[in-house]
Amino acid sequence: MSTLTIRHLTTYRYLRPVAFGEHRMMLRPRDSHDQRVIEASLEIRPQPASLEFVIDDFGNQVGIAHFADCAQELCVESVVSLEQSPPPVSAGDLEERAGRFPFDYNTDECADLALCLERNSLDALGDPDDEVAGWAREFLPVDRSIGTFELLTQLSQSIHCTFRYRRREAKGVQLPVETLRQGHGSCRDFAMLMIDAARALGLAARFASGYLILSSDEHGSTHAWAQVYLPGPGWVDFDPTSGNIGRENLVVVAVAHDPQHTLPLHGTFIGAASDSLGMDVKVFTQAS
Repeated sequence: MSTLTIRHLTTYRYLRPVAFGEHRMMLRPRDSHDQRVIEASLEIRPQPASLEFVIDDFGNQVGIAHFADCAQELCVESVVSLEQSPPPVSAGDLEERAGRFPFDYNTDECADLALCLERNSLDALGDPDDEVAGWAREFLPVDRSIGTFELLTQLSQSIHCTFRYRRREAKGVQLPVETLRQGHGSCRDFAMLMIDAARALGLAARFASGYLILSSDEHGSTHAWAQVYLPGPGWVDFDPTSGNIGRENLVVVAVAHDPQHTLPLHGTFIGAASDSLGMDVKVFTQAS
């Protein structure tokens, strides 16, 4: 078991003092059997008039801040220490019924996984011909029999090896078909392509956000990846940006069926659009 400290500093800067609306923060990692928060602190400048914490529908902790003061700068600093012991995951961990693709979830699983099995309207996605599903089916052999774990590994590895990573400052996530057509995207774009492809094959998948721990130095980064529900191990992490499987070097902060429910920090300010000078995000890590 390893202990890790993560310092996440977000700074918004403005041309002149502005007022702030409600800000919602998802910065505390989730507690689970292989990830446990030991200590956590949150410092906000200017100090909010009120700060409360709630648990959302997906089991994520959300901090909600309201402000009374105006300022030219808003700083949010989260420092978290946690213990990690991520177990390796392999095809042998799957229940026998799920070992080969295709397989069916049982009735209880289908009820619980409904949102993570559902795809958005293809017309709304700008993909009337369902190109994403067609791409996903290319990984199926002619006899349509393949190991489930092998299939998902090939999907993730294909994104990692054939798509170009491109950091995007713009908010939101590209449509999966846009990422497929363009051949490039950010980590969140790759995650959504993996998720939509898995759902197109009838597999429950959800969006995960948190931190990527870089072993080469004391810097980390915010990160996003996919989780697929497999009977036996449960939710398995697939990171198409790195091609890795499992939770090594990943810290889970939030999960949801839709990425809009996993934003680390979002809120509003009262002023002209030109008042915003931008945002700076830094993540520092220390292992012990």
